[in-house]
Amino acid sequence: MTAIRLVSSVLVLALMQPGAFCARRFRGGRNPQPRRAPPPPTYRADRGDTTESFPLDFTAVEENMDNFMTQVKNLAQSLYPCSAQKLDYDMKLNFLDNTSVTCNDGSPAGYYLKESRGSRRWLIFLEGGWYCFTKENCDSRYETMRRLMSSSKWPQTKTGTGILSPLPEENPHWWNANMVFIPYCSSDVWSGATAKTEQKGYAFMGSLIIQEVIKDLLNKGLDNAKVLLLAGSSAGGTGVLLNVDRVAEQLEGLGHTGIQVRGLSDSGWFLDNKQYHCTDCVDAINCAPTETIKRGIKYWGSMVPERCRQTHEGEEWNCFFGYRVFPSIKSPVFVVQWLFDEAQLTVDNIQLTGQPMQEGQWRYIQNLGIELRNTLKDVPAMFAPACLSHEVITRNYWLDIQVKGTSLPRALHCWDRSLHDNRNNKAPPKGCPVHLIDSCPWPHCNPTCPTIRDQFTGQEMNVIQFLMHMGFDVQKMAQQQGMDPSKLLGMLSSGS
Repeated sequence: MTAIRLVSSVLVLALMQPGAFCARRFRGGRNPQPRRAPPPPTYRADRGDTTESFPLDFTAVEENMDNFMTQVKNLAQSLYPCSAQKLDYDMKLNFLDNTSVTCNDGSPAGYYLKESRGSRRWLIFLEGGWYCFTKENCDSRYETMRRLMSSSKWPQTKTGTGILSPLPEENPHWWNANMVFIPYCSSDVWSGATAKTEQKGYAFMGSLIIQEVIKDLLNKGLDNAKVLLLAGSSAGGTGVLLNVDRVAEQLEGLGHTGIQVRGLSDSGWFLDNKQYHCTDCVDAINCAPTETIKRGIKYWGSMVPERCRQTHEGEEWNCFFGYRVFPSIKSPVFVVQWLFDEAQLTVDNIQLTGQPMQEGQWRYIQNLGIELRNTLKDVPAMFAPACLSHEVITRNYWLDIQVKGTSLPRALHCWDRSLHDNRNNKAPPKGCPVHLIDSCPWPHCNPTCPTIRDQFTGQEMNVIQFLMHMGFDVQKMAQQQGMDPSKLLGMLSSGS
């Protein structure tokens, strides 16, 4: 009934808007607009802008969003005045008001913002991109990946994809949110709090950058927010685990107690496991994860969540590993993690190209999947496909990945609904799972996994070709399972 009443209200507003009549001219004839239907515009209250806007809060109809989407898209388009220029869906670059909080090289830190006046939901995304932990490898990083250490060549706009997309067909449940993208330029897994010095040569202020972005956004509408989702991928996903409670405490300390702060960590749930093959600790890729963090946490002047710090006093490096920090986090967090994460395998010195793998490497990869499953079993909200990949929530194929028949956007929507119902003392929705983990044992045994390409030839590989490339012995495995090899191949092809 809520959705029906809102539809009726919007219809009345649409008929009152001159844009509605203009839009109607194109129906039944050739439509000059692209076939992909854009989302509703975000009206800007610029001085001199006389267009009256009617902001809609779509959080009021979360439970009916699936059925409501098509109607809202069409109605919202008709509300836009005919004289308007091309709709602008890009996020715009803003530098921090506090110029003392900087990127590694002292250049100003900042963020990209696309406002959505009709929404009280905010999505703040932390970019990933490894890290450096000594003067030498930071110098090398600055020469080869300066974009991740300096804002000097950042573009003025950025287009959101995946969960940052403003297009409802690509982002069915968050397209109408206020979108914020914070570029990663601190090289410290979003944990540092130290200014640039002559001795270090670099600033490490990742945690402070997040705090300053929050302060700036409070003057741009965040003060009226209902939900803030702090999301991130890779190092940004770990950054979510390290900072989500601090953001909640910051807002509460500033008197904004009504904002529900949540976290979404994508591909940031790393393990402090033993490497397959030990090498010299030269850079972030070859060095064991525990060793890099132990060195980095001192070099960066890192801040870790207080409850985790108390639990691991003197060994605060533990707080950079998901399964160790998660029990201390108060805010709701949804974890997205590939069971066979490429970045994890890289730091474990498992090479995924070249000659077929040895049996020991194959067993190591399978054991990695088992270890990850074990660390995720007590996480109430999670999505863990048995795929070999890294990062997903900002990829354009994020809609296609499924676990047990449920897509990632659907699982996130179910999580939203369960948190909403829990706050209102309602029973959680039925048939809406939020704890999803693949049980099949091999990389890419899930048929919805992203396409694999041979890194040398660029050719696509199906599951069987990939497993053979990895050194998987079909005959031997079929014998161990007591079945015909052709039957096993059929099961692998179907993802069974």
